[in-house]
Amino acid sequence: MNALRAQGKATTVINCNPETVSTDYDICDRLYFEELTFERVMDIAQLEDPEGVVVSMGGQTPNNLVMRLHSAGVRILGTQPGMIDVAEDREKFSSLLDRIGVDQPEWMAATSPEAAREFAAKVGYPVIVRPSYVLSGAAMRIVGKEEELERCISDAAQVSREHPVVVSKFVDGAKEIEMDAVAQDGELLAYVISEHVENAGVHSGDATLVVPAQKLYLETARRIKRATRAIAKELRIDGPFNIQYLAKGNEIKVIECNLRCSRTFPFVSKVLRVNLVELATRVLLGERVAPIDKSAFSLDYVGVKAPQFSFTRLTDADPISGVEMASTGEVAALGEEVHDAFLSALRSTGFVPPRERVLLSTGPIAQKMEFLPSARALLAMGLSLCASEGTARFLESHGVPCEALFWPLDARTPNISDFLRERKVDMVVNIPKSMDADELENDYLVRRMAVDLGIPLVTNLQCAILLVGALERERAHGEPPVKSWQEH
Repeated sequence: MNALRAQGKATTVINCNPETVSTDYDICDRLYFEELTFERVMDIAQLEDPEGVVVSMGGQTPNNLVMRLHSAGVRILGTQPGMIDVAEDREKFSSLLDRIGVDQPEWMAATSPEAAREFAAKVGYPVIVRPSYVLSGAAMRIVGKEEELERCISDAAQVSREHPVVVSKFVDGAKEIEMDAVAQDGELLAYVISEHVENAGVHSGDATLVVPAQKLYLETARRIKRATRAIAKELRIDGPFNIQYLAKGNEIKVIECNLRCSRTFPFVSKVLRVNLVELATRVLLGERVAPIDKSAFSLDYVGVKAPQFSFTRLTDADPISGVEMASTGEVAALGEEVHDAFLSALRSTGFVPPRERVLLSTGPIAQKMEFLPSARALLAMGLSLCASEGTARFLESHGVPCEALFWPLDARTPNISDFLRERKVDMVVNIPKSMDADELENDYLVRRMAVDLGIPLVTNLQCAILLVGALERERAHGEPPVKSWQEH
């Protein structure tokens, strides 16, 4: 907005959320806080006759209006409408990636449920069903078996009636990487690479984000930057954009490209100390901008963004993260290293570290093995463990003492539900596992009871392991000193 003031060009702000607009209102002749619809935008455009409209600063909704505004003769500032349509339309974007040689998971445009079933049988389950032009991952689903596929295809088609639904191979165990960047005339001006703590399969709005990336091979970062340059050039990007990648080993694959500011733009700007939105605004206004030679990898501190959920206000909702966004906010913290920043961010969401006993239910055998060192670390910190029957047997067989509890649906005692109601545990780690109906319902009941009773709940394996490491570090070194953003 300062850049707009400097050029005397800001007369109207149209936004669907007043909280996202600066309180410095004096730069505007008129200020509208309206539901963001095509008709409302056209009313204001006809009244104001603006030089152009910025669609890349308001999330997904403005992008959904681009082609209608363009057809109505409204000038779009920044990346041109045809390129935005290519990025938003899953089939067009996937075809573009194939043409320029940038890797992506195997995919197809689902012309019918039969074709989708044939594709899934060929590439193997799980697959991910993705509609185009959607907000917060609406109707996006990871499908693990054939009987779920037809229903998911139908749901996605209802959300995105005018554009094809794409079915892609879902890559198990892959890391998700975010690239937030600004380009001009298709050339990269500034970028920040960050990584999700959770493996792929969690919506970026629900993911725990780390800057600079802590577990990224140098070659992987190079490949991401090369692919980003190729995509920016092909789409002739002018302004802000975000690309999400999968990384497994050194192999990278593109998930999607959003030709707008992502929700991570403010966070990565704060961590890098480079205002990417101001830079993007100057590009949108036609200024020539020099590239910024600054990398997050040179920082001597770490930033972590953690999601904030409101499951206590959503009766019966399953408090777990997936490909459709569930969080209602986010907080961020800086630290000397990732454990300090992660624990500070969690505390800011209301998380209280355990003091006496932790309840564990750690999923299939591979995840039980992965969490085993963390279970031993919890014991070493003086915490006692209790667990569901299968997890307790596994831990005992590996020399980790643990009290076995029966599932909530089992009438026998000692029972998990009694331990929760009587507050005999002060943290729950519940990793979803089997698709068996009884286990699904028991897991859900454990998670729901924890949320309703205000007991801290962790449902992601990677977050649980990082949390235990953070608690270990704090026990060894004490709480890190409180520093302001400027001190970092």
